[in-house]
Amino acid sequence: MTQDRDLARGAVEVAHEHGFKCLLALRGDAGLALVHEFIPKAVVVSSELPQVEGRAVLDHLKRHPETRHIPVFVMADEELHLEVRASGALGVIAKPVTREALAGAFDELAGFLDKRAASVLLVEDDELECQTLAQLVGGADVEVVTARSREEALERLDAQPYDCVVVDMSVADGGGFAVLERIKRAKRFRGLPVIAHARTELGTRERTRLRRFAQAMVLKDAPSPERLLEEATLYLHSAEARLPIEKREMLKGLHAGDAVFEGKKVLIVDDDVRNVFALASVFERRGMQVVFAENGREGVEALREHPDVALVLMDIMMPEMDGYEATRTVREMPEFERLPILALTAKAMRGDREKSLASGASDYITKPVDVDQLLSLMRVWLHR
Repeated sequence: MTQDRDLARGAVEVAHEHGFKCLLALRGDAGLALVHEFIPKAVVVSSELPQVEGRAVLDHLKRHPETRHIPVFVMADEELHLEVRASGALGVIAKPVTREALAGAFDELAGFLDKRAASVLLVEDDELECQTLAQLVGGADVEVVTARSREEALERLDAQPYDCVVVDMSVADGGGFAVLERIKRAKRFRGLPVIAHARTELGTRERTRLRRFAQAMVLKDAPSPERLLEEATLYLHSAEARLPIEKREMLKGLHAGDAVFEGKKVLIVDDDVRNVFALASVFERRGMQVVFAENGREGVEALREHPDVALVLMDIMMPEMDGYEATRTVREMPEFERLPILALTAKAMRGDREKSLASGASDYITKPVDVDQLLSLMRVWLHR
């Protein structure tokens, strides 16, 4: 999928040279229609497309159970590499796209499609938990290699390539973070998907440290077995229909919990574009539409332009009009009297919750945002 006709012709020629048959779309919406009609073996998509942009195409494919297993290469600027890999893309073709880069991508796709089994490195020092997790992420077409210590994990990493790494952050002596550090620093591991799991609750300091790693590598936090299975199937490109019935039921239950988000529109009011982008990616993967504003005044205007907004995430500390004033202004508008507004603040100072609720906020959550906690809170308010 690309709107550049010359690039499209070149990509088709290279694909044919590698033995692939091709379907071509010059728009994102047309490309999605073709994918759902023909369920191709692989997809190559440009990040810049009319109607539906490439990243939205990727998110749609990786959210839909019939297409999330399809390997996708994204033609994108180099700075988007980690982002699209985190969204489930198999690889990135850096722009400006050359014929050699296309040939390399199709070589990789051919090798991936010919491969008999995916490989996972599981880092877990508890014997029973290791067996449980190996059964969860493993299967007929997934080989699980286990490591019971930080030393063994680092040896395993150097011994062979893996499609995905699952790390229990509870491994003794900070072993989980040691594995993350090795993967983050080594260029050859760039883009290697890592799923962080913990059999015990992580403290605030550990969670903050985990978020810092997520900014520099492809890292997902999976706090539950269901979420771990979902992330593993995403990065291993496992077809949901081919999973055992008990695993399909686990995913079905997980996705049923996300059904409340499908088609809903959420407004994010925040002057930090990094926060907006991170949250927007989470919401769009769950079928939500995202509108954003950089300050309270723009947030109020955005609501007037989008009266169908189902929920607002309101940052408190903003220029021009802060979150307290913006929330009070929204509550003075009769049509938004009952609209769920969740206040976000980076400073969990005493009295912030009371002040947020007094200004008209429905609920309150502190920054840095725990995504699973936020989604849980949103489910409560969207169900009402």
